[in-house]
Amino acid sequence: MKFNKIILMSIFVLSTLANANGFLKEATNKPLLVQDGAKKEWCSVCGMKLSMFYKTSHLAQLEDGTKKQYCSIRCLAMDIEKHKNMTNFQVVDAKTEKVIDANKAFYLVGSSIPGTMTKVSKLAFELKKDAFEFQSKYKGKIVDFSTALEMAKSSLIKDIMMVTKKKQKKVYPMGKKLFMKACNQNVDMTNFVNINELKAYLREKRICKNLEEKKLQAVSLYLWEVKRFEDDKKDSLQINVGKEEKCPVCGMYVYKYPKWATQLYFIHGDHEHHFSFDGAKDMMKFYLNPKKWGNYELYSKDKISKILVLDYYSQKTIDATKAYFVTSSDITGPMGHELIPFEHKSDAITFKKDHFGKEILRFEEINSSKIENLGRN
Repeated sequence: MKFNKIILMSIFVLSTLANANGFLKEATNKPLLVQDGAKKEWCSVCGMKLSMFYKTSHLAQLEDGTKKQYCSIRCLAMDIEKHKNMTNFQVVDAKTEKVIDANKAFYLVGSSIPGTMTKVSKLAFELKKDAFEFQSKYKGKIVDFSTALEMAKSSLIKDIMMVTKKKQKKVYPMGKKLFMKACNQNVDMTNFVNINELKAYLREKRICKNLEEKKLQAVSLYLWEVKRFEDDKKDSLQINVGKEEKCPVCGMYVYKYPKWATQLYFIHGDHEHHFSFDGAKDMMKFYLNPKKWGNYELYSKDKISKILVLDYYSQKTIDATKAYFVTSSDITGPMGHELIPFEHKSDAITFKKDHFGKEILRFEEINSSKIENLGRN
């Protein structure tokens, strides 16, 4: 009972289905759901069930013709930030539940009816008299779609912070607990573009055992808004080398030299691939002239997504393109004289002085001539 109460309060605290005066946001008739496939049941931005927030639901179309549906004008405003050329804006009439042209609708904003994903509620009506009727009962003011949308955009940061704070306190911990206890752990988050696709997958594939909507939403929010970014951070900030990986330049097994390992990542199709090297020197040799080291048809410089090296002092994984490299020092790597990487210029200066280095180079300053002259003081 206590667990269910926490989930109920945390997920819907800002999206109350009914207020003290009895207004229901839930669909009373069969709702019109326009998105493709099983994901059509949920908002493509926040994942909330559209039928439960149907009377604040908005619809739009992307430039490529894809139809999107949202639980609220707030989520529509968020997606507009991502997709600039959206058209065909529609909204559900809060009284009749008809889908109407948003540009012709009358919006009642700031009424006593709780907002959906925002503090300030925004309800739309096809007829002005219906908007006035609700205004007389619930207060607020009447505006057009463009004004309501601008209000939603201007409050996005505050609304996001408010909602996130609630979720961090209760929803994410509960979602994580449910996921660890009741779900298959092998969920590849790179397979999903929107949270509603994730929710459809979790339910259709029965990834989790017997999760009703509130619990499914908690798990989905944890995976989409927490674990997904933890995994991305883990992947992007760590150099992990498999035992089978050989340096394309020298052929040595890279895992044997973890202190010197570097990686170059590139995109092919919808997947990210990488090469591992036993030092920044061999990595730069490959970067400058990949054809010299083999026929890599899938790889090209324009497909590079990231290049990683290890800071010599801290052994922290850093972006090679932002690093400082010391040349020709008395410290050698698996392949002799190396390009020694540092995150901070001050560390590179100290190392150069202590170990008789020749130069400090930025990534773009490294060329074949510089590599050939390593060790020649």
